[in-house]
Amino acid sequence: MLEISRKSNLLEQKSYRYSLQDVEAPNLYQDIYNYEEVPRVPFNHRRVPMGMPEEIWITDTTFRDGQQSVEPYSVDQIVTLYKLMSKLGGPFGIIRQTEFFVYSKKDREAIEKCRELDLTFPEITTWIRATKEDFRLVKDLGIQETGILVSCSDYHIFNKMKLTRSQAMEQYLNTVRMAFDAGVVPRCHLEDITRADFYGFVVPFVNELMKLSEEAGIPVKIRACDTMGYGVPYSEVALPRSVPGIIYGLQHYSDVPSEMLEWHGHNDFYKAVSNASTAWLYGACAVNCSLLGIGERTGNVPLEAMVMEYASLRGSMDGMDSTVITEIADYFKNEIGYEIPPMTPYVGRSFNSTRAGIHADGLLKDEQIYNIFDTGKILNRKPTVMLGKSSGLAGVAYWINENYSLPVSEAVDKHDPLVEQVKEWIDLEYAGGRQTMLTPGELEEKIEELSGGRFRRL
Repeated sequence: MLEISRKSNLLEQKSYRYSLQDVEAPNLYQDIYNYEEVPRVPFNHRRVPMGMPEEIWITDTTFRDGQQSVEPYSVDQIVTLYKLMSKLGGPFGIIRQTEFFVYSKKDREAIEKCRELDLTFPEITTWIRATKEDFRLVKDLGIQETGILVSCSDYHIFNKMKLTRSQAMEQYLNTVRMAFDAGVVPRCHLEDITRADFYGFVVPFVNELMKLSEEAGIPVKIRACDTMGYGVPYSEVALPRSVPGIIYGLQHYSDVPSEMLEWHGHNDFYKAVSNASTAWLYGACAVNCSLLGIGERTGNVPLEAMVMEYASLRGSMDGMDSTVITEIADYFKNEIGYEIPPMTPYVGRSFNSTRAGIHADGLLKDEQIYNIFDTGKILNRKPTVMLGKSSGLAGVAYWINENYSLPVSEAVDKHDPLVEQVKEWIDLEYAGGRQTMLTPGELEEKIEELSGGRFRRL
């Protein structure tokens, strides 16, 4: 049968209707996922069309997936982070939603405190167990949408749940019916999709979800969960690892609208950000992230990274206030006590710092030479130098100018006698066996001494 595609506006064959393959033994893709070796990337040279939606956005799991891997946040910390997230996302809600647990009194108190702020974005959603009681709880709280777990790989269906595919499908569909009965939008988390039989289970299951949704008159959201970080963004990669193939298949063979399609990834193979961007490029409106990428094992997609990816792909922040990224990082460090790895892009202490004298010389002459963009404007963080045994005269001059916020008319250069004296002292420190970097306090004390009070300690 031929039909006009709503997405491509072309006549397409609609005879590809995949049925559940209720196999007797699990398909664990051992040729790809041989547990004793690094997973392989198979190619089949099949391409799917790129098709970014008209609108894309970010969703957040900081208070759900993120909170499972750190000390639980206090209610006040959750409220503060929620406000910062709203400020970062801007008036158009580029950070569209955030999800909460509802199990404990503290969980529910945090939800109520955040709702009292009456912020339009991010919308508060939940994640629950698939029970009638939990659906009632969500409904009583006035929450419109909740996530539910629908594991889709045979690793989970056969080896964890001890079910057949047909039994798992029926159990999941009954759960979704409960959500519809409660008048709640279900967000189905297709756990472990990058190890699932895509056309033997995932597509037939999602087809049934779409039928139930149409009958109930309530939308259903599909979250494709790359639970173990196995997804691959490259073109022409075969399923089940192909991110383009997964997004295209859910749209093309299950008719999931872009606005109902979301990607959730992990960073086990360093591909979380590129996979999330690929999901956007091939048709998912939403990518699910957590602040600083905090999440299970290697973490989730860092939310701040996708803010930058959004700006890169769209050519605009569209109302997002990217300087709030620095506020969020400072709050995690100073109030929550979370130690951010220093080289973490955008938020780490050293992400726009240099120790090399030749780089400092470049910064002194033109900041653009060794800084990725205007970090002072975009993140409210000027580039810095850290003084140590590799620092040259230029590094010392740059440090003095930035540390004391000297205007151009008063700035020192690398030929200033004070700079030469400080450099000589630094060299003596390391010649004497010192191994650690110099602290700002040490430097200020020595500069005050050598300058005769020209520069006083801050």
